[in-house]
Amino acid sequence: MKVLLRLVALMVAGAMAGVVTMRAEVPEDYYADIYGKSGRALKNAVSELCKRHTVVTYGSLWYHFPKTDCRLDNPDRVWDMYSNKTYWFRGTSSVSGMNKEHSLPKSWWGGTENDAYTDLNHLYPSDAAANSAKLHHPLGEVSKVEFDNGSCKVGSPMTGQGGGSATVFEPADEYKGDFARTYFYMATTYQDLTWKYTYMLNNTSWLTLNDWSINMLLKWARQDPVSDKELARNEAVYKIQNNRNPFIDNPELMEYIWGNKANEPFNDPDPDPDDPDKTPRLITPTPGTTIEFGEVAIGRSIHTKVYIKAKHLKNDLSVSVYKDDSKSFSTSVTTVPRATAMTSEGYPLEVIYTPTTVGDHTCRLLIYDGGLNGSLAAEISASCRPVPTLTAPVAMEPAAVGGGKYTARWQAASEQVDFYVVTRTIYDAANNKLSSDEFSTEETSLAFEDLEPGQTHTYSVRSSRLGYLSPASNVITVNATDGVDAITADKPVAFLAMDGAVRVKCSEPLTGVRIYGVNGQLAKVLPVVENDDVIALPRGIYVFTTVDSRRPAKLIIK
Repeated sequence: MKVLLRLVALMVAGAMAGVVTMRAEVPEDYYADIYGKSGRALKNAVSELCKRHTVVTYGSLWYHFPKTDCRLDNPDRVWDMYSNKTYWFRGTSSVSGMNKEHSLPKSWWGGTENDAYTDLNHLYPSDAAANSAKLHHPLGEVSKVEFDNGSCKVGSPMTGQGGGSATVFEPADEYKGDFARTYFYMATTYQDLTWKYTYMLNNTSWLTLNDWSINMLLKWARQDPVSDKELARNEAVYKIQNNRNPFIDNPELMEYIWGNKANEPFNDPDPDPDDPDKTPRLITPTPGTTIEFGEVAIGRSIHTKVYIKAKHLKNDLSVSVYKDDSKSFSTSVTTVPRATAMTSEGYPLEVIYTPTTVGDHTCRLLIYDGGLNGSLAAEISASCRPVPTLTAPVAMEPAAVGGGKYTARWQAASEQVDFYVVTRTIYDAANNKLSSDEFSTEETSLAFEDLEPGQTHTYSVRSSRLGYLSPASNVITVNATDGVDAITADKPVAFLAMDGAVRVKCSEPLTGVRIYGVNGQLAKVLPVVENDDVIALPRGIYVFTTVDSRRPAKLIIK
């Protein structure tokens, strides 16, 4: 049986001591349905190929990252494309200081309602500080730096870039090709999504990417060719999701869709001779495939799809689960029709996990018959946990209020949670509700940039664990007049400068005191201050507001 080999000799700089060449082994016929096509038809065929994959759960991502994102020179070390920090895997739990990062921001399409939310082809472990700086900004080349950790930058875009965004995220040169090929994959696989933010993508052209982003991504991909890191990651993702990033296996494919070979047919670069024996074979799943469900609460079940694709079958395939804890697992059918398995879409076999006891469970999925020479066994694992007890989070006053922006904040939950759900409601000047939306994040803060004059925003927070939601937190109100934008006049307040602090002199207690820096960032919130109270503050200029009066006092601490 022929196996298509892709040979890439370039090493990521500094990744390993010495030269290692890796080969990407692509199963025969995996790309058969895209050959001979051009233009829009080619892009559609690639989308159909990629989008039918095993969809993993969000909670299982840290089970997969040790396989997909370990360093080639040290499997215990995380390969972080967002910083130069050293992080280490410890089992399959989250890594302190890192986030699960959607390299193409989830807010651009609306978050969790589709398979893109957990597609490992664009999810990477990321340094938390870099992720926070990146936010949902588009990729770009920075002209004026606002954040620089020695690896990536955030700041104002070069002329002609940004797609209307005032801020862009620029990865290190050695990873620009990685991000470009990731965005080519996303713009193709999920081309049918409706994009809420159109900095880099649009809803009107079949190309999906905007002209400026096409030019930049092509440049990045040409200047930073496929690396051993990408090849190894593509193989690891394939064993989990049973789909691949074709722009890694076939780097020239981008030219046929967006580049200098647009409208030319994309043909098999390594065509097979005739296959006279028509040997029955599986295309997906592939040997070494693992199905990892992650965690589920007792009393609930969870399922995933494994797409079975084959060539030259002589009869139907048989499937079964066996060994170890097989009683906790099942499949939707025990026979896969030959005709369906041999289509370009394949057969979507459902594997179901229905645990009856708390603990870790494993078994194997066996695929056989159909004239195959032997069988394929995929490893299955899952964990059942008790139903979580969740308490309401405590929402806090927002930070960085001003200029139409603010950052919602809340205290970290005392119990283990998977993520937080923020409910944000917008009211107009007449207190009419304009909208109410939910946002998910693993952080204890969430930045918003759409506070318009005359509006009032409110937010509350719930935590989520194993599909359960906590009670809602207290509700925080944010007005468009909050922050430095609200300054209309100075209200004198006597104070005495001290070493790293200020002594307040006032004729009566002040309640609900907020202290802002001149840039609008919320520095402190104090329920009440009284005459001669000492407030620790670094040197600078601050603005005080109180509940009783929105007219602020400007204080200079020397």
